[in-house]
This record gives sequence, C-alpha cells and structure tokens, in this order.
Amino acid sequence: MKIVFIHQNMPGQYKHLATRLAQNPDNQVVFITKRKDRDLPGVKRISYEVAREPSKTIHHYLYRSEEAILYGQAVVRVLMQMRRERFIPDIIITHPGWGEALFVKDVFPDTPLLNHCEFYYQPRGQDLDFDPAHPPELDSLLRSRIRNSHLLLSLESCDRGLTPTQWQRSVHPRIFHKKIEVIHEGVDTAALQPDLNATFELPDGTALTRQDEVVTYVARNLEPYRGFPTFMRAIPRICEQRPNAKILIVGGDGISYGAAARDAANWREKMLAEVPVDPSRVVFLGYLPYDRFTRMLQVTSAHIYLTYPFVLSWSMLEAMALGALVIGSRTKPVEEVISHGTNGLLVDFFSPDQVADQVVSVLKNRGDFAELAQAGRRTVLRKYDLAQCLKQQMALIHSMLGRR
Repeated sequence: MKIVFIHQNMPGQYKHLATRLAQNPDNQVVFITKRKDRDLPGVKRISYEVAREPSKTIHHYLYRSEEAILYGQAVVRVLMQMRRERFIPDIIITHPGWGEALFVKDVFPDTPLLNHCEFYYQPRGQDLDFDPAHPPELDSLLRSRIRNSHLLLSLESCDRGLTPTQWQRSVHPRIFHKKIEVIHEGVDTAALQPDLNATFELPDGTALTRQDEVVTYVARNLEPYRGFPTFMRAIPRICEQRPNAKILIVGGDGISYGAAARDAANWREKMLAEVPVDPSRVVFLGYLPYDRFTRMLQVTSAHIYLTYPFVLSWSMLEAMALGALVIGSRTKPVEEVISHGTNGLLVDFFSPDQVADQVVSVLKNRGDFAELAQAGRRTVLRKYDLAQCLKQQMALIHSMLGRR
C-alpha cells in the first residue's frame, strides 16, 4: 500500500500512525512537509518550499487565504512529480489547516483523501468571544468567517474527516458531521505511567519527589488562550497559604494562539510585572525535553490545565496518564474528558481565587484526592489509549480503501 501524509510541521498528529504504517514492509509511506529536520523510521520525507510570502498589500481578511493557496500550490508541485514518477497513492492523509489539502483532489481525484479536522472558526460561542473583558470587534468577527475559506473547501473535497474529540467535530458545519469520525491521536499509556519513586531535578539542583508539594502548569507558549494570566494571578494566594509549595511553569515566550502582549516583550514578562513572584518557589522552566516533562508530571501534586474553548492539548491527557491530578477549566473541551469530583477537578477559567483555593485544598489533603488521579488515568486508558486509537484509525483507513 502506498500512503502519503501531508503536514507542514512533520510529524504533527501523525507520529504514531505514520510509524505504525511504515512498520509493514508491504507499505510505502511518504511524508510531504515544509520541515527539513524531521524524520520517522521507514518513512520517506519530501520537503517543499513555498514560492513566496503572501502579499503585504492584500486585504487583511485574505492574507490567510492567499497563504493557504501558496501552501496548496507547493504541495501540488510535489504531487505532480509523484505522478510523473508513476507513484499513485492508495490513500492521502493530510492536515488542511495551512492549505496543503486544497488541491490534492485535483491531482489525484481517484485517491481517497482523509483530512484531520482539527478546528473550524466560529464568530460566536468559541474562542473569539470567550473573554468578556475583550469582546471582539466586528472586524475580527468578519475576518474569522473568511479565515475558514480554505478549511471549508478542503472539508468539501475530502472523502472522510478525522477529529480528536466530539467537541472539535461539533464546531464544524453540521452538514459535514456525518463524514467526520471522532478518533483521538492516542496517548501512549504503556510508556506514560505513574512512578511513585520519580524525582525531578530543578535547575538549582533541588530534587523534588511525590512527597513534596508540587504544582505544575504546561503550555506550548505562555498566553491567555491557555489561561496563563489566570494562573499567574492565583500564585500569590497559593504561596501564601502553602509556604512549602513549589510551582513549576513550562512553556515558551512565543505566540501559538491569539494576540501578543501589549507593553511587554511577551506574556510572561507582562504577568511578572503585575504579579511579582519568588523565583526560588516559582520556577519558569521554558521548554523541557520530553523525558523531563514526564518526570515532572510524575511528581506533581496538582496539574493546572486552563483553556479557551479551543483545541484540547495533548499535555492534559498525558498528565492524566502519568497519574497527575488535573485541575482543569470548566470549558467544553475539558468537560468532555473531566467530570468534576469523578476523575479530576474543574474551576472557573477566569477565577484566580477558584484556581488557588482548589490547589490549596488538594495540597492540604493529598490523600483524599488520590482516587481522583487514579480515575483520571483510567479515563485515558478507556478512551484515549494509543493502541486502541491506532486500531480505530487503521480501521477507518481500510474502510476507505475498501470503498475505493
């Protein structure tokens, strides 16, 4: 079988699936990507280059649309070379978020196309109008509708869609729900397990264990979409009431989603100007290697995960798999996984006091919350285990090949 994956940031959501397919010697697996520095075992990488940047003079509603077209054209050039070399894929699996899926069917009209339907922007009821302190301007609402243009075209042209959660499917146009399957990418629960003897060493050499009071917060970048300001405002209350607590913050200073900070180089500096902290107790760790990230979550007493109504982070499910007690925001992506008092705890996204009080309660009575953490891992084992998710993904792929 000839399988082509397309994702500008290889491997994206396809690390496990592409690797699994490549383990079969009867398969030829190709990965088309913008990256030149990533490889997977048994997978042939083909890197493309975008011809140019979008025009700076184009209407700003259309900037993303032109960018998507440029990405789509770059992928077409690779696919056309495949045709010239008589490499005809049996299936193409792609993430349409950057426009790479736009023209796939124009080159290979008879090849089944499976899209990863990660998100579809809506002007109301999602991330754009979530924060009442910052209501969107009309211009932002209009731009968000146009931002869906390449997503809608890609969704219409694909044969099937795949999305990780029920909520993420719900944000797509209802008319397409029947073609979108809900299957998570999967969490490697065999590798991510609790370890009662785990230790995590801080940059100053301090070794933390499960006996210590450890509070963790993780985001790709420290920004409002992942509740960073709320968490920062909760820290003084936590530190005051739990003088032995250590607070570990993982994440970079870039922007993954939303707007950059005003009057500061980044959101970390902006919040530190508002909420000064003791660096011996509140430690910013930047980005961590994956093995250190998992060890940190194995020793945490409470892991904070706050998010807008947006894409659910892998880190929350990984924390649950590692036996961490998650205190999450009462927002729809989190509520799909966590039920308050059953397999985790939920707080108001906008309430630093609720976050702090819940953390303090857990630190005071850690034994009372041990069962919740164990229930969190059981949730991941039952619904998001990698082996189970890969089996479902493979079944979907074979069903598409069967219909062909």
